[in-house]
Amino acid sequence: MNWNQKLSPRVKSIPPSGIRRFFDLVSEMSGVISLGVGEPDFVTPWHIREACIYSLEKGYTMYTSNYGLPQLREAIAQDIYKNYKVKYEPKNEVLVTVGVSEAMDLALRAVLDSGDEALIPEPCFVSYSPSTVLAGGVPVAIPTTLENEFRVTAAQIENAITPKTKVLILSYPNNPTGATITREELVEIAKVVEKHDLIVISDEIYDKLTYEGCHTCFSSLSGMRDRTILLNGFSKAYAMTGWRIGYAAGHHEIIAAMTKIHQYAMLCAPVMAQMAALEALTNGEEEMRRMVEHYDRRRRLVLKGFAEIGLDCFEPKGAFYAFPSIKKTGLTSAEFAERLLKEAKVAVVPGDVFGANGEGHIRCSYAASVENLSEAIERIGKFLKNIT
Repeated sequence: MNWNQKLSPRVKSIPPSGIRRFFDLVSEMSGVISLGVGEPDFVTPWHIREACIYSLEKGYTMYTSNYGLPQLREAIAQDIYKNYKVKYEPKNEVLVTVGVSEAMDLALRAVLDSGDEALIPEPCFVSYSPSTVLAGGVPVAIPTTLENEFRVTAAQIENAITPKTKVLILSYPNNPTGATITREELVEIAKVVEKHDLIVISDEIYDKLTYEGCHTCFSSLSGMRDRTILLNGFSKAYAMTGWRIGYAAGHHEIIAAMTKIHQYAMLCAPVMAQMAALEALTNGEEEMRRMVEHYDRRRRLVLKGFAEIGLDCFEPKGAFYAFPSIKKTGLTSAEFAERLLKEAKVAVVPGDVFGANGEGHIRCSYAASVENLSEAIERIGKFLKNIT
């Protein structure tokens, strides 16, 4: 059988994840310092792990509601209200998902029909465009640039809208740039959204990792609560990447539609992980803030280090990524990353995997130890001297 002929053209059109390609390369080499995968170097705090262990001891090994554990949905709704003063009904306006990636997939599949366009500011997380394609939609990139600190503007969004535009995806703090966006800028974007009757999918997984200013939840803006699908989770702020727990919050009709897909594709998130997430929200703020303080110190260390070795870098104000420019080396992002890995044994991610205008940059995660970050910067500095 010729499987290549049998595969869906839609699936064949999607490239493999550029992040995972470098992760696989790193796994085959020794002595590599990885600044590639966006994963905290902290272990999930003990009290959260203990909650999972205790749930197993108590026999929590069954299915939950498709929506998720009621007590976890209640805690999520309370957390959103405490931080952003947006009310969601836990019973039917909160859905617990298998990571935020599933929540994004569900949201896109629930609202996009064949040919519908989704506006995606780039650089952005690698899954947004492929997930749009898999949902039958058409991804429309809106380039953001260093000159505007990688923030999308209301004017850019307005200029990209066509009669087929249905969705706007926002993600601030941003992966891969670390960019944040002001409340005033979001208010202007909200006016465009309302004018053109758009749906906003707001991925706010890095909301708690905001180092300068205050994060604004998009659904907290006037008129945006019922036209926003708010996505968030536990992977980054609570060092729970492998637990695969995220959530979506929104109007009960969109959450019901997403749950319909979720119940056939996934049924429910693992109950043990849900119990751990409940503990994180209930008692995890102190540990979370401690980790964020560490990230902020590492952020400043990386910025200072890059400046000292002559690597131009935009100052990230959120998430845990730096997105330095490597344009002056004359290498493409892929060439730079591959040579850096082979010659200096430092793994970074080429900027172009996050969208075409990410070319000329590399993404460096500073969710690594101070020792590894310092050594990586030293190695990058020596590498730069050898190629320039």
